[in-house]
Amino acid sequence: MTTEKAASMQKTEFIKEVATRTELSQKVTRQVIDAAFEVISEALAQGQRVTLTGFGTFEVRTRQAREGVNPQTGQKMKIAATRTPGFTASSTLKEKIKQEE
Repeated sequence: MTTEKAASMQKTEFIKEVATRTELSQKVTRQVIDAAFEVISEALAQGQRVTLTGFGTFEVRTRQAREGVNPQTGQKMKIAATRTPGFTASSTLKEKIKQEE
């Protein structure tokens, strides 16, 4: 693994690339991608898992309540339990990334 900083692909670049590969307009591609993100977000909000075979699984993870320290005052404080989105890559995706190294 290299120590170089990996380039970042922004949403607009992602849309352009998908539009090129599918030969759809960028406008239609943006609508499809936005709809897909919305479906995933709504499913997670309802506590459902979203499994995209060959890519990975999106799920809601619960972080337990814990004790922390306020960095400004040094006082101990309680941090409430939270629900956060999580992603687990599929073995297919993991292998693809390994091959690209």
